[in-house]
Amino acid sequence: MAGYVGILVSDPSLQNQFTQVELRSLKTHFTSMRRESGKLTVGDLASRMSRLKVVGENLSEQERADFIADLYTNLNDEVDFEFFLKVYLKLHAHASSRTGSPAKNSSAFLKAATTTLLHTISESEKASYVAHINNYLAQDGFLNKYLPIDPSSNDLFEFVKDGVLLCKLINVAVPGTIDERAINTKRLLNPWERNENHTLCLNSAKAIGCTVVNIGTQDFIEGRRHLVLGLISQIIKIQLLADLNLKKTPQLVELVDDSKDVEELMSLPPEKILLRWMNFQLKKSPYKKIVSNFSTDVKDAEAYAHLLNVLAPEHSNPSTLAVKDPFQRAKLVLEHADKMGCKRYLTAKDIVDGSPNLNLAFVAHIFQHRNGLSTETKQISFLETLPDDAQVSREERVFRFWINSLGNSTYIDNVFEDLRNGWILLETLDKVSPGIVNWKIANRPPIKLPFKKVENCNQVVKIGKQLKFSLVNIAGNDIVQGNKKLILAYLWQLMRYNILQLLKNLRFHSHGKEITDVDILRWANTKVSNSGSQSRMDSFKDKSLSDGIFFLELLSAVQPRSVNWSLVTKGVTDDQKKMNATYIISIARKLGCSIFLLPEDITEVNQKMILTLTASIMYWFLKQPVEEKASATSDSENGSQAETNSSSTTDDSASESSVE
Repeated sequence: MAGYVGILVSDPSLQNQFTQVELRSLKTHFTSMRRESGKLTVGDLASRMSRLKVVGENLSEQERADFIADLYTNLNDEVDFEFFLKVYLKLHAHASSRTGSPAKNSSAFLKAATTTLLHTISESEKASYVAHINNYLAQDGFLNKYLPIDPSSNDLFEFVKDGVLLCKLINVAVPGTIDERAINTKRLLNPWERNENHTLCLNSAKAIGCTVVNIGTQDFIEGRRHLVLGLISQIIKIQLLADLNLKKTPQLVELVDDSKDVEELMSLPPEKILLRWMNFQLKKSPYKKIVSNFSTDVKDAEAYAHLLNVLAPEHSNPSTLAVKDPFQRAKLVLEHADKMGCKRYLTAKDIVDGSPNLNLAFVAHIFQHRNGLSTETKQISFLETLPDDAQVSREERVFRFWINSLGNSTYIDNVFEDLRNGWILLETLDKVSPGIVNWKIANRPPIKLPFKKVENCNQVVKIGKQLKFSLVNIAGNDIVQGNKKLILAYLWQLMRYNILQLLKNLRFHSHGKEITDVDILRWANTKVSNSGSQSRMDSFKDKSLSDGIFFLELLSAVQPRSVNWSLVTKGVTDDQKKMNATYIISIARKLGCSIFLLPEDITEVNQKMILTLTASIMYWFLKQPVEEKASATSDSENGSQAETNSSSTTDDSASESSVE
């Protein structure tokens, strides 16, 4: 752990100011702030630090802004974590001098501030998310008797305790992620069934791109508000930004001039595409400023007034730009949005307060309702010249979500772009094989000099060879250049190495022997055979696996109560195969397997993903207490194929599976 904290903070004076728990807590908060707009500048800190318990409560935003402006001249400089900590400490000292609290060097003072740092919630955000849930889940057959939720109450945190609402919300964000046949939906659930729902929710949330490193099933059962709201915020954000890519909205090509720019646009995170779209539309108005975030740049509501005038001039009101008070202008902006029929859940106060999450959601709603882009197909011809490799896209998605699930310092949006400086790859290697990275020669971002990026990537390649990866003709510069084929090849070997090491560490009876693909194959066939079935797989590319029956029998063998056989199809038609595949993925996640594959990976028998699925089931089974494994074996040998959805027990750690 000391090595991990050393990665977060290299300055010894800062390390001495905080405990490890405090640093991790602050790091989580910093990462969340930076993700909201893609970057964090000195000028952003005054508004973003409103969420910090002591700094936010004892200093107004204007006081924080004035204090920071006195200390730093260039407010446009980007902030890294260490700089953030230094500003935080100075604001702490300033706040304590105002309130008579202990000085900044008092560990008790710091502990009080940082341990409660993430325990405060925004009532505005809670009300907004509740309104969103009430709107999108109102017609759900199971939840409609509990909705609408009162946004002014804390009922939301009670409703999430059985796990059903969160599972349903994930399916709203990314339809089909969870096979709803796998959700336990009885009116009264026992503790095991609730735990299964939460395990299914967390593993499915990871599989759509949420960061859930510090969240466990117990947090939902206890209704820990800041963690529940944090996950709901991520899920809703994924839903609202789902159309901000060229596949869903090809008209976005209007934002660029040529095919090279199109490739760059495709690599951007959706928040940045949304900002680029907003600025593109604002160029059609008299507004001359560039909007670079969803907080300080929009809090005067002027940009919104111009944007809505461009998109819906028929509803424009001259008073909106004439009024001097930002709050009144914000109210008129929201009236304009209402006339457009645009769903929105924020208030005028949320706009002038610069709430990043709610302002981003507002702009995303505007984009969904009326994006103002041309329907002409001339520019869209650019897209036809770009390679459309669905397999590459699926693999990139799997590796991206896997890397993000590890809890690295930076969330990545595209493996081909965001790994090019080598730093995240080094962090990932350190997670997979602790101590293997030589941090003394690593170059920390931001890295401006290209040769520094090459140095990082050379170490990545060197470590890969040390781990016996097949890296013929691969050099660090290939990663820096974003060579897709080579990056995917490296990431697959890294992910496979991680899985095999986890299995090796669990199999105490292996006496330190390396686990191989053959061992995993043999284990799966033995489990299914011992349950009395005749099914088997000859290899991880065995085409007979496409119907899903073998994996359902494997899941039933390791936990007989997990599969409801009345819901299983014969797997003859393509639709039947897909139904079985979605059921397999949800049941595996419900048990505690952390997997990132799609149903198509099973129906098309993607060899790599079939291996990860089998290994994850094996890993989950071997982690169970001996008596539970013996019970499962006994039940399966008696031919038990119970037609029930659940009653397995899984501990929180089991849900980490192949990403610990």
